[in-house]
Amino acid sequence: MAILSSHQPSPKPEPQGNDLLSPEETPEEQAAVQPDEKLRPQRLADYIGQRELKEVLEIAIQATQSRGEALDHLLLYGPPGLGKTTMATILASEMGVGYKMTTAPSLERPRDIVGLLVSLKPGDVLFIDEIHRLSRMTEELLYPAMEDFRVDITIGKGKSARTRSLELQPFTLVGATTRVGALTSPLRDRFGLVQRLRFYEPEELTLIVERTAKLLDTPLTGDGATEIARRSRGTPRVANRLLKRVRDYAQVKAEGTVTAEVARSALELFNVDPMGLDWTDRRLLTVAIEQFGGGPVGLETIAATTGEDPQTIEEVYEPYLMQIGYLARTPRGRVATPAAWKHLGYDPPERQMSLF
Repeated sequence: MAILSSHQPSPKPEPQGNDLLSPEETPEEQAAVQPDEKLRPQRLADYIGQRELKEVLEIAIQATQSRGEALDHLLLYGPPGLGKTTMATILASEMGVGYKMTTAPSLERPRDIVGLLVSLKPGDVLFIDEIHRLSRMTEELLYPAMEDFRVDITIGKGKSARTRSLELQPFTLVGATTRVGALTSPLRDRFGLVQRLRFYEPEELTLIVERTAKLLDTPLTGDGATEIARRSRGTPRVANRLLKRVRDYAQVKAEGTVTAEVARSALELFNVDPMGLDWTDRRLLTVAIEQFGGGPVGLETIAATTGEDPQTIEEVYEPYLMQIGYLARTPRGRVATPAAWKHLGYDPPERQMSLF
């Protein structure tokens, strides 16, 4: 295994002809992988929340740097918006190595993943979002790359076909997924570190809102930050999005400062209630209560009734509703809990109360 320096700077990889993320690629690809870097923390010390995950990664980083090796492959899973992409960029920064980002659906052909792998430099971090959506062929090409740092390609067709192995530089694959159960066992088992990101506490989100407001030069009071945080569904991405919308409201309808009163008025305008539920959340629960007596009701039935995509309901809306105790999954289907009934202004029947 190649020896890596633990003190090398954070280089910005030069565009390569086979680099899928280089500026020479399509504007759509480039835009898809360039988030608002201004708001992303660049070091673990600046990353708010996920204390257990940070402790695990700090140990792993120090250990691998002391041995001069590449960091072990890392799988991050959890609901959207909790900081999986941010954590991958921080790892590259902490290790002082390059960073490349792509998504599984964009790796359709073998040459896509091969070109990306051979462009990696020693210790580089390769981030693949939505890794559960990798094609079977791409996934099989990753097996030897992750284990032995080589990629096997087939040259020619038919009887003249032959396999050639290309040696790769030691690298770290960081995979992100909202559906860890959808990964195949061979792929999941090749990750040395498998870590779950949890929803954030209101206090953590308050700190994130205050940090973002400072970066955006937005006047913000402490109670204004708290009001936004508690309506942010336990998710930093949502918190930052709501802050931007409240900032706009404050500039147009108020005097520019985001206070608790301004935040409440703005978020009511945007249909975000005190528990962070938006119109779609309330629609899902209302349908379950009004049309199906609170459940149990199947996912496909709810999706057909509301016109929402089943996968979107399962991956985007349900995790938070379950986290706050408004929705439960049972063998027979989804059930709206008594807390959900009361939140929406309904009196739960005795039958529903007896289920919980």
